[in-house]
Amino acid sequence: MFEVENGIITRAVAVGERQALVQIHVNDRNQMIVQFLKDIRPGNLAECAAVVSYICEWFDLNRDLKPFYEMAKSDPLLKNPVQEFYGLRVIGVPDLFEALCWGVLGQQINLAFAYTLKRQFVEKFGESIEWNGKNYWLFPTYDQIAMLTPADLADIKMTLKKSEYILGIARLMVTGELSKEKLLKMENLKEVEKGLIKIRGIGPWTANYVMMRCLRFTSAYPIDDVGLHNAIKHLTGSEKKPTKEELLKLSQRWANWQAYATFYLWRVLY
Repeated sequence: MFEVENGIITRAVAVGERQALVQIHVNDRNQMIVQFLKDIRPGNLAECAAVVSYICEWFDLNRDLKPFYEMAKSDPLLKNPVQEFYGLRVIGVPDLFEALCWGVLGQQINLAFAYTLKRQFVEKFGESIEWNGKNYWLFPTYDQIAMLTPADLADIKMTLKKSEYILGIARLMVTGELSKEKLLKMENLKEVEKGLIKIRGIGPWTANYVMMRCLRFTSAYPIDDVGLHNAIKHLTGSEKKPTKEELLKLSQRWANWQAYATFYLWRVLY
């Protein structure tokens, strides 16, 4: 969880057993500046590097977007969004447990309620750093959540099914059956998608959301996403949502960059 105020991002970051509170802004030379706040900061250079690595992954800063822009500039749907939002990168969720929880929490509810549910979940079970009279929250770890029961989650109006899904995911991660490292070692996107869908509560939409936001597959494609459909309707002036066949054709047109195409189209709706 983070705060954006006057172009400055303030965020708590976990670094192993330690915590850091950072502010991030861009200076006049278009350089990203990271400042550690309070007396909560990494204890050595390796931990500082871990925070920088987290931020780079969060903003996908190591991605070369030239091939995407080259493709998008002649694409009827993408050419205007990439001009308007040039430089936008897929904002990630580096922690696998957080990404999976966010995917589960967002199922079959509107975005506003999903954000409310996530905030309540984090503030009930997570830890925070206080600075200038505000709390900056860290997402709960899977080992913290694995010890809970569905009754513990009922207080925040989480459905029984979603509670069971999240607890099941947490316990798979505690045993080591599920990890980001294991997923990234799989051969290709389809294998990862199959592995994720085997998990109770994870369907194709959630799997592709996680592959897009956490595992950083640029070819991840949440084909059933309502926001994607609405953006396409908006840009084409159509009253009907795109058909599966039309969406598959778009996927072929955006080959290797479906995740970025989706993210830019989502941005059109804001």
